[in-house]
Amino acid sequence: MRMLMNVSFPHEPFNAAVRAGTAGESIQRILAELKPEAVYFTEYDGRRTALLVVDVPSPSRIPAFAEPWFLAFGADCRFQVVMSPDELASAGLPDLGKKWGGGR
Repeated sequence: MRMLMNVSFPHEPFNAAVRAGTAGESIQRILAELKPEAVYFTEYDGRRTALLVVDVPSPSRIPAFAEPWFLAFGADCRFQVVMSPDELASAGLPDLGKKWGGGR
């Protein structure tokens, strides 16, 4: 299942990793393992943040995606199911509208 993974880094220990010169290497190692479909880095609510599009084949795989970030940086990880426009188009919205629209 395609998910948007939001990884939010606390200032410490990320600052310590930057000072030690290990932040980039750790991030590259994690990304090589996770093989995200896409990854972007940004600021969100004043914290360094990574947004990854990942394929999570089973809920039991969520720890494999989150633990590297927890352990390397003390990061917070959140997962949201996402879909492409084609997937949304095949979701059956017209039928759902007829069934649940209540005549509105």
